[in-house]
Amino acid sequence: MADAPRKADRADRIDSSVPHSARIWDYWTGGKDCYEVDREAGERIRAVFPDIVTLARVGRHFIGRTVRYLVEEAGIRQFLDIGTGLPTVDNTHEVAQRAAPESRIVYVDNDPLVLAHANALLTSDPQGATDYIEADVEDPETILRQAARTLDFDRPVAVMLMGILAHVADYDEAVSIVRRLVEALPSGSYLAVRDGTDTDPRYVKGLADYNRSGAVPYRPRSPEQVAGFLDGLELVEPGVVSCPLWRPEAQGAGATEFSPLYGGVGRKP
Repeated sequence: MADAPRKADRADRIDSSVPHSARIWDYWTGGKDCYEVDREAGERIRAVFPDIVTLARVGRHFIGRTVRYLVEEAGIRQFLDIGTGLPTVDNTHEVAQRAAPESRIVYVDNDPLVLAHANALLTSDPQGATDYIEADVEDPETILRQAARTLDFDRPVAVMLMGILAHVADYDEAVSIVRRLVEALPSGSYLAVRDGTDTDPRYVKGLADYNRSGAVPYRPRSPEQVAGFLDGLELVEPGVVSCPLWRPEAQGAGATEFSPLYGGVGRKP
């Protein structure tokens, strides 16, 4: 595992007076790693957009489906999961190593609370490996350099950007970050992206209320902008769509429901 601050240092860096997206997401999905300020922010959004809890679960199911596709159909055995969030059920390494125990996964986040729980993300199958990097999505060069301690960038890697690019204020900068990550990958690698869109006015209003709370803003973009992150890649069918419609499974949550979360997967030629 990457060098990390002592537990006391981590605790000092966790600000429980300001809501945080990872902790709010944890609250919506039934977790306990959140504070009153996070629960209050989560309830304010739910008052405007009551489907937010379902949306959070839809997002988790999308991650599971993409990882299963990448392992079982695309043959991927290496994952770089940026913007990890708090550990929950069916984290990337659990889904991947269930199908292919030799899979290697590197998680990346800049939230000290996620770092404090990183051991839950490092319970690798002995045939594979997991690591955790404390870094910011806006510094892809550092992420790639540190990830190379665990991942072999001469072999295909799947980069997971789930709900993180909307935290990058400038769209062109977000696109640049994606391009710099993809440029470092060999042919046959994959990019999986999921983010909130501006397709539901209630969702947009709920996020506007959230952004006024003092937390790091989350900016929904158009479906076309989300699709733009995958430009130049070979899109996996059905392309960039509302997440419940991406390769739905019989047991998936909300398989026939529209969602303002959009996502897709692309292969680097």
